[in-house]
Amino acid sequence: MFDIGDRVVYPMHGAGIIVGIEEREILGEKRKYYILKMPINDMNVMVPVGNANEVGVREILTKEEMDEVLNILSLYEEIEMPKNWNRRYRFNMDRIKSGKIEEIARVVRCLERLDEKKTLSTGERKMLTAAKQIIISEMVLVYEKPVEEIEKIVNEAVMSIWKGETSLAKTSRL
Repeated sequence: MFDIGDRVVYPMHGAGIIVGIEEREILGEKRKYYILKMPINDMNVMVPVGNANEVGVREILTKEEMDEVLNILSLYEEIEMPKNWNRRYRFNMDRIKSGKIEEIARVVRCLERLDEKKTLSTGERKMLTAAKQIIISEMVLVYEKPVEEIEKIVNEAVMSIWKGETSLAKTSRL
């Protein structure tokens, strides 16, 4: 069980800080909920305490682990993705739903690379934005930096593969 003040990740929504644990009645059923304050869009999210493990709520990464996520974003690595946009969308959505930030970083990297070659569909553009937000929300809490600064760092990491830079150069900024 998590406590007030813990920094956690709620898959598909991103990272937040537990600002409360409240009992609420929803649809006639009383349950305890974690109230998460998300750093992006100043949003609150309620997560049922009893379902937290099932839905994959976890503690945020360490700085060292997050450095590795930045490296993944900047690596030039070929990942075989379906050519058909519908299959590719489902393939990437499954990777995001896994809740594994490394997989989400690979989705961001692959969609950014694809966007350089051809324009993404509206669905894939929304997916890219959502995946970036998930990563950024956790980085904000891990590195304790403003959203704007983290967005810049993520974008520079992704773009470094186009400039021929090595992935290790990016982690030294944090």
